[in-house]
Amino acid sequence: MSKIKTAFFCQSCGTQYSKWMGKCTACGEWNTLVEEVIQREEKGLAGSTLGNRRASVPINITSINFDQEARINTHDQELNRVLGGGIVPGSLTLIGGEPGIGKSTLMLQVALKCKDQKVLYISGEESEQQIRMRAERLGIQNEQCYILTETNAQAIIRHLESEHPGIIIIDSIQTLQTDLIESSAGSISQIKESSSEMQKYAKLTNIPIFLIGHITKDGSLAGPKVLEHMVDTVLQFEGDRNYGYRILRSLKNRFGSTSELGIYEMNDNGLREVSNPSEILLSQRDDHISGITIAAMIEGQRPMLIETQALVSSAVYGTPQRSTTGFDARRLNMLLAVLEKRSGFRLGHKDVFLNIAGGIKVEDPAIDLAVMAAVLSSNQDINVDSKTCFAAEVGLSGEIRPINRVEQRISEADKLGFERILISKYNTKGLDFKRYSIQIVTVGKIEEMYRKLFG
Repeated sequence: MSKIKTAFFCQSCGTQYSKWMGKCTACGEWNTLVEEVIQREEKGLAGSTLGNRRASVPINITSINFDQEARINTHDQELNRVLGGGIVPGSLTLIGGEPGIGKSTLMLQVALKCKDQKVLYISGEESEQQIRMRAERLGIQNEQCYILTETNAQAIIRHLESEHPGIIIIDSIQTLQTDLIESSAGSISQIKESSSEMQKYAKLTNIPIFLIGHITKDGSLAGPKVLEHMVDTVLQFEGDRNYGYRILRSLKNRFGSTSELGIYEMNDNGLREVSNPSEILLSQRDDHISGITIAAMIEGQRPMLIETQALVSSAVYGTPQRSTTGFDARRLNMLLAVLEKRSGFRLGHKDVFLNIAGGIKVEDPAIDLAVMAAVLSSNQDINVDSKTCFAAEVGLSGEIRPINRVEQRISEADKLGFERILISKYNTKGLDFKRYSIQIVTVGKIEEMYRKLFG
């Protein structure tokens, strides 16, 4: 019997303190510290036969039998891509996102699609009738999908031992409550202890578990930071509700790359996988409008073309405005300074607005050239040919810098029917121009790009 220990946790950021304080020194919030029990009698997986298994012993790493286990197919190509090829048996995956963004819909859709696995969907937020109502809306039938409405962690583990599911989904981790901790459900210590119980079960049984988690007002996952260290994979489900598109990003993945992303479209029948992202990131336009260019970017292993929109106008309110959507505002200021200092374009007294179409956030530096072309097009009020795209980074001296994996970008633009692509002249080493039907135009300076675009 171990001694009962308590600590004070900030309910806003999860920081732990040994004594009560009026203000949290980590996040600056007042009166958010609550006392919680952090250690009671050590029971392990209480009420479970798993807690009585033989203790582990050290094994030489060379004597461990290693067979490449086949990943479990989720029958969702976008989720498979983000996970690195499918679900790893025994893995613990945490999915976070804003309320109403579609986390529960995504995981219920996965549960209904996995007809070759017995899936147990555990809900602490909805009743069986509400889940069945959403399943009817999705229009997918699965005899292997089971629903359990329970919030007690020990009761859930007893059900898991009797049902023996192949995949477990818990919606959400904030609703679980374990008997080992006396605090209320949703508290920092309850989330930590419940997640620890699920982690032990996943590793001992080799059954993958998905945990759906809430996020705080600043966009980070709610609960203690240690929760992200405990799980194997952390996925972020995000998007702009005005567009209806959702992006699934990997923030942490022990079994795959963290640079991959999956794209979905939310409609009346659930989430539709978007296999060709360019279809949502490029608008269909017939009019010749200035300030619009196309950039060839790469997210993870996936090349895609996105539309960049710029508007340059006279500053009528005195101080010029610089506003961006989906692009780093500081990088835009840097590019505008390069245009002013190195190329002589007077933009200091003008408002500049930049938007990445489709509601996507871009961090690829290869979009620099497209941003500059869009700004110059709007400033001169001369449209850029809609069959022209760009793929290059711009340096502080005004030079057009090379980028990586330029062949993939050119191939994607060629496949989508573009006629011309502008790249850095330093990117041509080893590049076979005859492989592509698209015209490859090389430039070294901003002035050279301006002459080839606008004469």
